[in-house]
Amino acid sequence: MHDEYAAIADLYDHVVEYRDRDDVAFFVDLAKELEAPVLEIGCGTGRVLIPIARAGLEVVGLDLSPTMLGVCRERLRNEPPEVQSRVKLVQADMREFDLDGTFNLVTIPFRPFQHLVTVEDQVSCLDSVHRHLVHRGVLVLDLFNPSLDFLVRPTGEEAPAEPEFSMPDGRRVIRRHRIVSHDRLRQTNQVELIYYVTHADGRKERLVHAFPMRYLFRYEAEHLLARAGFEIVQLYGGYDKSGYGTTYPGELIFVARKTGKFRIPHNPRLF
Repeated sequence: MHDEYAAIADLYDHVVEYRDRDDVAFFVDLAKELEAPVLEIGCGTGRVLIPIARAGLEVVGLDLSPTMLGVCRERLRNEPPEVQSRVKLVQADMREFDLDGTFNLVTIPFRPFQHLVTVEDQVSCLDSVHRHLVHRGVLVLDLFNPSLDFLVRPTGEEAPAEPEFSMPDGRRVIRRHRIVSHDRLRQTNQVELIYYVTHADGRKERLVHAFPMRYLFRYEAEHLLARAGFEIVQLYGGYDKSGYGTTYPGELIFVARKTGKFRIPHNPRLF
């Protein structure tokens, strides 16, 4: 299995945009409200998962990347034993997984659902989530609200640099990103996150994290959730629980409750 995070996993927690992201309190507060157990899909390095465990809740973290899970395990070793005991990490594919037990809350923070570029994969993931929720359990699906201006930008050019950050070993890193190509038919962008690394000895390195990113519009996501057996309880435009549409482009944060199972069969030959 190719691990797309292998080259940059140790840098992830130090990226300023991730380090200062304001979503952690949102997920911790919801986890405390609904109580344990919690399943986090796409847990990565534990940026959200570990604060939930610190809050006294049992949490299972699922991720496909062994490198990102390795970073998470290293971070957990620095936590008190009682925090470590509340966490279980599982390497698995979010499109199809089977875990022991069910959960009051399933979260998909910070866009991993948008790495699923086909409807079949999206529905399969939501099916797996549905199976692992208790009756009337809650799913939080975190997407970006597509900016139409951004989607028509020319491809190929690197965006302005993000703030520089430093690593414990003395490396200095500047990150840029670019959209390599648009596929408007499939609503998919090919994205590159480019890390320009200066080592302590002056050696320079360029690391590229490349991946496809599927964008979903509000009503498309609502129909997917309904198709997979969820009813939408809240739709937020930000982690401060501001309403959808109060800022643009803002966020698409769906809080959805498990209901009965109703699915419309997907037949690509009809389209």
